[in-house]
Amino acid sequence: MNQRYVRVLVLGGFLLVWQLLALLLASRSLPSPLAVLETLWQQLVNGELLFHLGITLLRVIVSFTLAMLVGVAIGILMGSRKAWDNALDVLLILGLNIPALVTIILCYIWLGLGETAAVLAVALNKIPMVIVTLREGARAIDHDLLQVAQVYRLSRWQTFRSVYLPQLYPYLFGAARNGLALIWKIVLVVELLGRSNGVGFQLGNYFHFFDISGILAYTLAFALIVLALEALLLRPLERHLNRWRT
Repeated sequence: MNQRYVRVLVLGGFLLVWQLLALLLASRSLPSPLAVLETLWQQLVNGELLFHLGITLLRVIVSFTLAMLVGVAIGILMGSRKAWDNALDVLLILGLNIPALVTIILCYIWLGLGETAAVLAVALNKIPMVIVTLREGARAIDHDLLQVAQVYRLSRWQTFRSVYLPQLYPYLFGAARNGLALIWKIVLVVELLGRSNGVGFQLGNYFHFFDISGILAYTLAFALIVLALEALLLRPLERHLNRWRT
C-alpha cells in the first residue's frame, strides 16, 4: 500500500478515536476535533492566529539557522580533529545535560526579556545535539574517497563540496529534523516565560482560562506548519541531494 495512504489512514483513525472519546466522556477537558477546528477557524478569521504563528515561526527559523550553522561547524571540527574533540568534549556533555529551562531563565536574567535572549536560549539548547550528530558524521567519512579526490587534483573546495559534504547529508538532515521537532517546543516555553506574543504566550493565556479548545487549536496549527515544512521542503531537498546514492 502507498505510504501516503497509510499516513492518511493512521491520521483518520486517530481523529476517529479522538471523536469517540470526546463523545463518550462529554467533558470540557477533551473537546471534539470539530470544536477544535471551530476555534481554529475563529482565530484565523480574526487574525490572532496568523499574527502569533508568524512571530513564533520567525523565532523558530532564526534559532534553527543559528543552531545549525554553529553546531555543524563545531561538529565537523570535533569529528575530524582529535585534539578539538578532546578539548570540547566536556563542554559538549555539559551542554547536552543542562536543562532547557535553566538555559532559558539564565538568558532572560543576563540579557533581559528581549528577542536576543529568547533566540539565544533556544539555539543554545539545540547546538549540542547538532554537534553530536555531525561529529559522528565526520567520523564516518570515507577517507578513501578523499584520497581519490587528491589523485584527481581537486581543490579543497571541490573536495569538500563534491566528496566530503555529500557523505554528511544523512547526518545533516537527521540533525535538521530533530532540530525542528525540538526547537519549536523550546520556543513555546521561551514565549510562555518571557514574551508577550507568540504561540507560547497564547497557550499560557488559554491555560489560565482552562480553554482546552484554544490550546489544541494553536497546537494543531503549528503542528500543521511543521508537517508542511517536512513534506514540502525537507523531504524533496533530501531526495534531491541524495540522488547520487541511487
